[in-house]
Amino acid sequence: MIEIHKKYSPITESDSRYFIVTGGRGSGKSFTLTLLLVLLTYEAGHVILFTRYTLTSAYVSIIPEFIEKLELLNIFGHFHITKDEIVNKRTGSKIIFKGIKTSSGDQTANLKSLQGVTTFVLDEAEELTNEDTFDKIDLSVRNMLKQNRVILILNPTTKEHWIYNRFFESKGIQEGSNTTKDNVTYIHTTYEDNIENLSESFLQQIETIKERRPNKYQHQILGGWLNKAEGVIFSNWKIGEFKEVGVSVYGQDYGFSSDPTTLVQTNIDVSNKVIYLKECFYLPSLTTSEIAQLNLKHAKSNLIIGDSAEPRLINELKGKGCNLTAAIKGQGSITYGISLLQDYDLIVSEDSINLIKELNNYSWLEKKSNTPVDKFNHIIDAIRYAITYQLQNPNRGRYAIR
Repeated sequence: MIEIHKKYSPITESDSRYFIVTGGRGSGKSFTLTLLLVLLTYEAGHVILFTRYTLTSAYVSIIPEFIEKLELLNIFGHFHITKDEIVNKRTGSKIIFKGIKTSSGDQTANLKSLQGVTTFVLDEAEELTNEDTFDKIDLSVRNMLKQNRVILILNPTTKEHWIYNRFFESKGIQEGSNTTKDNVTYIHTTYEDNIENLSESFLQQIETIKERRPNKYQHQILGGWLNKAEGVIFSNWKIGEFKEVGVSVYGQDYGFSSDPTTLVQTNIDVSNKVIYLKECFYLPSLTTSEIAQLNLKHAKSNLIIGDSAEPRLINELKGKGCNLTAAIKGQGSITYGISLLQDYDLIVSEDSINLIKELNNYSWLEKKSNTPVDKFNHIIDAIRYAITYQLQNPNRGRYAIR
C-alpha cells in the first residue's frame, strides 16, 4: 500500500484554486503529485492539462513516470495510453500532456483553446519566466461543473522570479510554509518528509552537503528561495525584448557526453551599451552533422565564434557549410571577457531558459577571487567568445570566414 504524506492532502481536500508545491531534492513532490493526478481521474468529468515550458516528447519524458505509478497501484489495465494522453477507461477522465514551447513554437494559443480543462498543472514551473503566458492559460481554466485547480510544481530559484513576487512576497507568505491564504494553498516538503524512501547513501550525501555547503543545502536540499547568489558574477542583466540591432554574431561552446553543445545569438547596441542575448539551442550528445544542421537553421550564413579548444570540430563544421571561426583564447581571456560583459546592460530573451539559469548561478570561486566556478557556464562561455570577438574586432562580424 502506498501512503501519501498528509501535507499533500489539501490537493484533494482544499477548495483553493491555486496550489504552489515547492520542495528540495528527495522531497518526493513529483512522485506524490503524479500519484494524486492518477487518482483524480477516478472521478468522472476531469480534464487535466499537464504542461512543462519545454516538452518535446511526453511519451519519452513524462508518461513513463505515470505508467510506473499505474503499475505500482496495479491499475495499469484501467487506462488507455497514447503518445500524449492517459485516459481512465472507467470514468473517461484524462490527463493531457502538452508543452508550452515546442519545436513548432509557442503553443499558448493552442493550450488555452482546449475545452473542459478542470486542472492545469505546470511542472518545473520555475522555467516559465513570462507571467503573461501563465495568465493566458490560467484564465482558460473555467469548467463550471468541477473544482478548478491550478497546480505549480517547482524547485525555487531566485526571488526575482514572478512566482515568488506574485505568490509569496505580495501575500506576505514565508517560504517553506504549509498554509492557505487568498485562494492559494502552499505545500512545501523536504527530504525529511520522505526519509523512509531514501537510501542511506543519499542521506549521507545530504549530510556532507549540509556540513560543507550550507548555502547549497538551504537552496537545493531544503528548497529555499535564493537571494541573488553571493559572489554571483553578473547582476547587470534582465529579461526583456530581444532586438536584432546591428549585426548578429553567434557564439558556440561544445559539449561531450552529458555536457551540452550551445549556440547563442548576440547583438550589440554599442551607443547605448546594451547587449541582446538569445539562446538558440542547448543540447547534449549531438553529432557533428546534427550541430551543423542546427547551426545552419539558426545562424544561417551569419558568423559563429566557436570554442578554439576544438579545432578539428570547427574545421568539420566549416566543411559542412557553417560560417565559423575559432575564438581567441589565452591566459586571462575568461576574466577579460567577463569584464567586457559587465560593462554593458544584458537583455535576455524570455525563452532563454538555460541562459537565465546560468546567469542566476554563475559565481566566483571564492569571495573577492578572480576565478569563476567552472560550471553554469556553457552558454556564458559561448557569449564570451562572440562578444570578445566583436569588441576586439573593428569589422564586428561583417565579413564571412571562407
